[in-house]
Amino acid sequence: MSQITPQIVAEHGLSPEEYDRVLTALGREPNLVELGIFSVMWSEHCSYKSSRIHLKKLPTEAPWVICGPGENAGVIDIGEGPNGVRQAAIFKMESHNHPSYIEPYQGAATGVGGILRDVFTMGARPIANMNALRFGRPDHPRMRHLIAGVVHGIGGYGNCVGVPTVGGEVNFHPAYDGNILVNAMTVGIADQDKIFYSAASGIGNPIVYVGSKTGRDGIHGATMASADFGEDAEEKRPTVQVGDPFTEKLLIEACLELMASDAIVAIQDMGAAGLTSSSVEMASKGGVGIELVMDDVPQREEGMTPYEMMLSESQERMLMVLKPGREGEAEAIFRKWELDFAVIGHVTDTGRMVLKWQGETVCDIPLAPLADEAPLYDRPHVATPAPAELTDVPESADVAADLLKLMATPDLASRRWIWEQYDHMVGADTVQRPGGDAAVVRVHGTEKALAITTDCTPRYCFADPVEGGRQAVAEAWRNLTSVGARPLAITNCLNFANPQRPEIMGQIVGCLEGMADACRALDFPIVSGNVSLYNESKATGGGSAILPTPAIGGVGLLKDWQASVGIAFRRTGDAIMLIGERAGHLGQSLWLRELHGREEGPPPPVDLKAERRTGDFIREQIAKRAIRACHDVSDGGMAVAVAEMALASGMGALIDSVQPFGNAASFFGEDQGVYVVTVCDDCIADFIADADRADVPADMLGRTIRDRLVFETEDGDFCVTLDELRAAHESFFPALMEGEVAS
Repeated sequence: MSQITPQIVAEHGLSPEEYDRVLTALGREPNLVELGIFSVMWSEHCSYKSSRIHLKKLPTEAPWVICGPGENAGVIDIGEGPNGVRQAAIFKMESHNHPSYIEPYQGAATGVGGILRDVFTMGARPIANMNALRFGRPDHPRMRHLIAGVVHGIGGYGNCVGVPTVGGEVNFHPAYDGNILVNAMTVGIADQDKIFYSAASGIGNPIVYVGSKTGRDGIHGATMASADFGEDAEEKRPTVQVGDPFTEKLLIEACLELMASDAIVAIQDMGAAGLTSSSVEMASKGGVGIELVMDDVPQREEGMTPYEMMLSESQERMLMVLKPGREGEAEAIFRKWELDFAVIGHVTDTGRMVLKWQGETVCDIPLAPLADEAPLYDRPHVATPAPAELTDVPESADVAADLLKLMATPDLASRRWIWEQYDHMVGADTVQRPGGDAAVVRVHGTEKALAITTDCTPRYCFADPVEGGRQAVAEAWRNLTSVGARPLAITNCLNFANPQRPEIMGQIVGCLEGMADACRALDFPIVSGNVSLYNESKATGGGSAILPTPAIGGVGLLKDWQASVGIAFRRTGDAIMLIGERAGHLGQSLWLRELHGREEGPPPPVDLKAERRTGDFIREQIAKRAIRACHDVSDGGMAVAVAEMALASGMGALIDSVQPFGNAASFFGEDQGVYVVTVCDDCIADFIADADRADVPADMLGRTIRDRLVFETEDGDFCVTLDELRAAHESFFPALMEGEVAS
């Protein structure tokens, strides 16, 4: 009688049709170990079975791309380093959504640990962490607990491991009540002649396990992350991994020390699906087989079975293929760093995964069905209906009063409470701190710097997935441009709900179409990424599906870090100018939602040709030192951009030009491809002439002044002091975390 029942198959997340494929692949029934391995490798989290067919539409190549999707992280050329060897930036973004909802501290912490390993496993020293967080209603009963746990988990891990957390983004919406999003990004630097890949090779070469011992934490984490939440979310706590940043720091140093030799053939971190995914991926990419002796796997708990060892997602572990005879050298390094080291198997020529335990074969699976021949679905999808045009558009009776209210809302309030818990200066290379358009981190020992940003506007993606996908990429490009960096490439974290629902699959297809359009138009290829599906909840008090959230992580290059600009005004008396085409677009704007309770209308369109033309002009003017401060217009419109520039500098602004669309549309419209800049008087004539030649609109807004914002309009003058603005802007998070936001 078979030990594998339909109930056991269902518990492993496999459909009856997928189980039939397992039977065909094996030519027999699997045992429990083999079923568990198929379960995690064919999970949505590992196989991308619902999205792979559409991900192929994304542009992934450019002359500066060294390695695109398919490895642990993407790799791009960033020019020569201090020793004359060309350098690479290596980066990726990943999700840890379900674990962070179940156990926010460890979920977020291990998300940071996992993305760090993705980067340093390729030979890069991590230089910066970023994150993109989405929470539900601030007054939801669980939200304060979730926010506190996630922020402390990110800070606790990043701070201890010694990598600065330099920025990110935070949104709130009821759609995330039952399923928050925690997306983590890491950027590292490596010499191009010391980049390591994961394809195993060399028949007979030893396979070694390094890092922490394997425990029972995180078993079936990948399967859990590939299903939506039910009422039993709390019962899934054992599937959440437990991290140790101090061990991670030792692991980074030990790996980089061994990488300085030529002993490593291939290397892979043990992330989702642990020892299973790392060994399968290494062998399948190399077109070889693998044999492991499970008795030799370092274990921290007694009586562990091969099933538990293969599916555990215990943290801070790596798998390597070494050159023959180099085991002793490698072991000495890892023992010096007080880490486990064990030879647990060897590379074979069979094309199969064979596991031995207590002298018996407990698993014998052909590798091709596990990886390259995993299920691939072209799921039914329906396009999101076009949103109705905005009608009965309200007007702003008091620009200053509206601005004061907006700056205190959850999506626009100061994130100081968050980023002050992160060590954003460790390493002494952080040039621009959190709070601007993009972080800027110097490439140590050089004049270069990398600019880094994370961006997405989920409400736009929900209203119009194609336009929202374009905007997410364009905003990342724009934010890198705003600091003076040349945008080079992006990573992404595609967060969506259940792909088996045609309307959700339609969101996925639409967002990817828009992203691909923008990447092509802006020469901004995608080099790495992650897909996180089934982000919806049936749990008590939760929403249903999250908003479609294709988070974008962008990286750009500055040849001279001292040439970067920030959002802060530099001195009083400078001219404030608005650059780019305006239309006064209020559809899906924060002003409309927060002040009038209306989530209506189409999102602002993105003109990709104008976007590129305007951005190229902005970077040219920053390089010429004509622009002193720069900020792109996004959430909240031009008035919010000016207010953020004022608060960052302690200087005010007089906006005295007549606005073309009425107060609401002119000040709070979220037109795309628009920047607010300051220009010194000596530069204005040349600046305007250059804008004219570049066919870029450049309109005078006003001047920087001392300590207040003044808006002169046809309806009268409106004024708010910076003290009033700062009090409103800074109050939200402290009040929320002190329990002063009512449930």
